[in-house]
Parts: sequence; C-alpha cells; structure tokens
Amino acid sequence: MSSQIFRSASKAVYGKAPCLASAFGRTVSANASRQWISGEAHAAKIIFIAIKLNGVQRGLISEIISQFQCKGFKLVVIKIVVPSKDFPKKHYHDLKERPFFNGLCDFLSSGPIVAMVWEGEGVIKYGRKLIRATDPKKSKPGTIRGYLAIVLIILFPCKNIIHGSDRPETAKDEINLWFKPRELVSYSSNAEKWIYGVN
Repeated sequence: MSSQIFRSASKAVYGKAPCLASAFGRTVSANASRQWISGEAHAAKIIFIAIKLNGVQRGLISEIISQFQCKGFKLVVIKIVVPSKDFPKKHYHDLKERPFFNGLCDFLSSGPIVAMVWEGEGVIKYGRKLIRATDPKKSKPGTIRGYLAIVLIILFPCKNIIHGSDRPETAKDEINLWFKPRELVSYSSNAEKWIYGVN
C-alpha cells in the first residue's frame, strides 16, 4: 500500500504535469531550514496540507497535488504516515470541546495520511480558496472539496478529503507538529521566474 501511494505521489510531482515540475536549484542546510520555518516574514508563504484517509483511499493524491502545482506553489516536503492514537489529539487540540472530537481523532489515526508543506506567495489565502468550505455542498465547483467531495457527515466532518492551515500561526504549529526541522527542504526553483516574473 505505502509503495503504491508513493508511486502515485511521485507521478503527480514529476509525471502528471511535466511542464510544471520544477528543476531544483541549490538546497540549503538544515540550519537554514529551521530559520526558514521560524521566520515571521516567511510565515504567510507556507501552508500545511494533509490529504486525509478517504482522499488517499480514493486515489486522489495526484489530483490534489496537481492543483497546488498548477497554481504555482512549490512542494517542499511530503510524507505518508499513519498517526498514532494520541497524535490527532495534538493536531485537533482546539476542537477538544466539540462533540465530534473523538470521531476526528479516531478517523485521523485509522489509516495513511499524506502530509505536505507548500510554499508560495499568498499560499494560505489561495490554498484555502483551492480547498474551500468545510461542507463540500457549500464549496464552489472546481475547488478540491467542491470537485472531489460529496457530503459532510455531521458527526465526522473530518471526512472531507483534505486539511489546510487557515492562518500563519496555525501553519507554523502544524508544520512543527508533523515534521522535524531536518525534513524541511528549502531550495530555489527555476519555475519561480516564470511564476513571479523575477530573475
């Protein structure tokens, strides 16, 4: 299962949209990666994205990755994990008083999750627009939830395929929770001059 999912993710990054696949430039040190994630000026340019169990099981990894790539965002880290039983309690700590909290935690720890960090100008603002409303029925056609999800089960709102940070502070906390500093890769992309018009 894991190798199959990895091939699917790799196809999305390097195979499905070859015209958008970046040619990687210089990769910086682990220390620079720690500074990269902690810098306030950079906080609005990174977002944590998780493809949930149902998105993984439905084979939607490449579809979701391609939407972020097509927008021009840069993938800086990706991994597939099965969270422990206690891990979701940390991720959803702000929802612990909600009636669906236990369902959220059980679902998040019940199978493979694709965890990612994306980088780019306005990535939180536009990334959230790509994801759209928690309830798929209220999401616009063409967005990830509007296009790929159908219903929101009231007791299990986690089953809407994808999670994305809603503000810079949340992104920083979630990235630090899901990834070690050495896993974050800061690199230059040759595609940036075509996206942002800089040399």
